[in-house]
Amino acid sequence: MNAADVIRRFTFHPADTAERRQAHEDIRSACLQLALLLHSELPAGAEKQSAMFRLEEVMFWANASIARQPRE
Repeated sequence: MNAADVIRRFTFHPADTAERRQAHEDIRSACLQLALLLHSELPAGAEKQSAMFRLEEVMFWANASIARQPRE
């Protein structure tokens, strides 16, 4: 890792195109649908909490991937 990598990781990356904004929305929407399914189907407990936490993590990293891609 170099200084440019650190800066890229800790800098805000706005969704500056309609395509990126839509991609973010698509990811959030898909994760929400899965979260609602998990919420209704899984029994309460540590495993459900872990699944929901991991799904949030998936959403975060997926959106980071969209946001951090180089501008064209």
